[in-house]
Amino acid sequence: MLDRTHLKIIQAIQQYGTLTKSAEALHLTQSALSHAIKKLDAELGVPMWEKEGRQLRLTQAGKRLSSLANRVLPQFEHCESQITDIAKGRRGTLRIGMECHPCYQWLLKVIEPFLREWPDVDIDVKQEFQFGGLGALLGYEIDLLVTPDPLFRRGLEYVPVFDYEHVLVVNSDHHLASVEYAKPSDIGRDVLITYPVEASRLDIFSQFLLPAGCSVKQHRTLETTEIMLHMVAAGRGVGALPKWLVEEYSDHLDLIPVRLGKKGMFKQIFMGIREEDQAIDYVAEFINTAQL
Repeated sequence: MLDRTHLKIIQAIQQYGTLTKSAEALHLTQSALSHAIKKLDAELGVPMWEKEGRQLRLTQAGKRLSSLANRVLPQFEHCESQITDIAKGRRGTLRIGMECHPCYQWLLKVIEPFLREWPDVDIDVKQEFQFGGLGALLGYEIDLLVTPDPLFRRGLEYVPVFDYEHVLVVNSDHHLASVEYAKPSDIGRDVLITYPVEASRLDIFSQFLLPAGCSVKQHRTLETTEIMLHMVAAGRGVGALPKWLVEEYSDHLDLIPVRLGKKGMFKQIFMGIREEDQAIDYVAEFINTAQL
């Protein structure tokens, strides 16, 4: 009863919201799209959408079907891409999702030797600040997930690739520049600069400030690591980043890493993978390269 075309139609309506834009995206005429939706409504015995002026709004039944489309269509596309690569004698594309935003520089060091060794494998990196990594991995939108906070699910495997210390970043004029370690209350007067991620997902809040009942004067967000570090070096605020990253920039920027708490905050970076893909040779080799 349901087929892939129906799922694409529902997904287009959800994404574009009008008959005209949905038809254009699907390369159909408006009349053909309207007829297809009416036929689907008749077959299922319930309307999938309703009009609100010029806008189309999915009904409750339509939303259920849209949820299915969002899960299933990426798997179709992934499988078709793999089959096409096999038919053309190619290995394919390794799609990597990044939940560790400051790890991009580290990833470049892994990608460079991998591309030399695997000339028939391309790489695509998704680095979005509201990136739903777990859903993307389960939904076949990506093949590997780089994350410091693995969420274990059936069918997934997480491989630790390296350890690091998460530190407070200040400039040499900051009142914490010479201390052995920082306490949560020490940065209450500071402007904290972070990536544009929910505070609950930031270690500086979830593992340092909030458990101590502390906060900061102001929380600002920036998307670019380099700009964030330049702001800290200029005394515009403090940051919280991996120590190895701070040390890389400290030779040309006024940056001082300060331990977070007496015991420090130590983390691991993991690569998440679907269990079924562990036997793919170039995927396994990329993880091996990352662990070196």
